[in-house]
Amino acid sequence: MEIIAALFMDDIETRSVPGPSTRIDLGGIQFSAPAPAPVPCTIAPHLVVIVWAPAVDPASGGSRASAGPAFGVLEVVFRYAGASPDDPPLARNVQPLTIEPGKFNYRLVRAELAFDSYSTVVAHCRIDQGPVRLVPYTLLPPVA
Repeated sequence: MEIIAALFMDDIETRSVPGPSTRIDLGGIQFSAPAPAPVPCTIAPHLVVIVWAPAVDPASGGSRASAGPAFGVLEVVFRYAGASPDDPPLARNVQPLTIEPGKFNYRLVRAELAFDSYSTVVAHCRIDQGPVRLVPYTLLPPVA
């Protein structure tokens, strides 16, 4: 399984189109937002992680379809930008994944993030022990 995209957003909708095919409509993609109140404050942005399971096993070159669905675990760890891996995370979310070969799926992740200053939090997204995809989210001062 591979992470194709990970984004903070406001809205997600799926719809079928001829083929059969599915469309995922994302609204309000964002990498920053004004704080709802002066810091300290807590926000809970929505993160969507889109995942794909190849139809061919990259390790063997063989078809994955005969082996059935792919299983894995999505882990998202939220840390302040520049934080050491030894620092405790702000939040952590772990979810199981099951995807049919050649198909896509998505997971929604919502964490309550406590900000003590206007700064950037980075979502570290990975499947099992695979590569990490980083997604930043910056909290800006409130709009007057």
